[in-house]
Amino acid sequence: MTDATSKPGSARSLGRFGSFGRGVTPRQAKDIEALGYGAVWVGGSPPAELAWVEPILAATTTLRVATGIVNIWTAAAGPVAESFHRIESAYPGRFLLGIGVGHPEAHTEYRKPYDALVDYLDSLDEHGVPADRRVVAALGPRVLTLSAQRSAGAHPYLTTPEHTARARELIGASGFPEAFLAPEHKVVLTTDPEKARAVGRKALDVYFNLANYRNNWKRMGFSDEDIARPGSDRLVDALVAYGTPEQIAGRLTAHLDAGADHVPVQVLTKDENLVSALAELAGPLGLQS
Repeated sequence: MTDATSKPGSARSLGRFGSFGRGVTPRQAKDIEALGYGAVWVGGSPPAELAWVEPILAATTTLRVATGIVNIWTAAAGPVAESFHRIESAYPGRFLLGIGVGHPEAHTEYRKPYDALVDYLDSLDEHGVPADRRVVAALGPRVLTLSAQRSAGAHPYLTTPEHTARARELIGASGFPEAFLAPEHKVVLTTDPEKARAVGRKALDVYFNLANYRNNWKRMGFSDEDIARPGSDRLVDALVAYGTPEQIAGRLTAHLDAGADHVPVQVLTKDENLVSALAELAGPLGLQS
């Protein structure tokens, strides 16, 4: 995907690479910004008030913050929209709202997720959250298409550059060739395959119980044997990049070559090592520090 000139605040203003994690301190965010990363994505299912966003934005100047993702079952659209407008008023153009349907295994109220997602997007519309300031967690064809129709685009998780290429082709064929695409990818900074796979399997373990990920891996061509816990080497190697910083950068850049606009990089390391790990990758990724 070619870089496009983007208006301030649009999803395309996030730059080519960001950092993805369960959380980040304002100090870390400032350091990540200095390394040249365009955004920090905070995973999990944060509560609707999103009170943690402002301290990160206050500590930085140009860095964007994105949610990866707000869960539609645990955070009502109205309060989330209130949070969006509060953040937007204080830090115009620097917050991107990522939403998603979560997992049926985790929510007893989980019913007709596609319809619930459409209703949630309708509610965000009613509360004035602009479509180009939100993205949708999407893996399969139906939700990928919806993400392009009703938001800036898609934020796939636990996929590969090959999936990115298919996603770009799909949303293009659906009439949205310029939709934003930001696939997360996991990283272990080691050249030891066994060590990398051990760390990767630990991070992947919970997802083997989640049908939407298993189904997507099968759509991607992995077998039942590949996706059975603890995961085949083939699966782990596809989902978790390792090697030298240059080799890892090559794998991450492959998403851009396949049609991604932005890649949130999830380094599997201790929180206190996050910034140093991202620093090792910054040069090979072509970021300006």
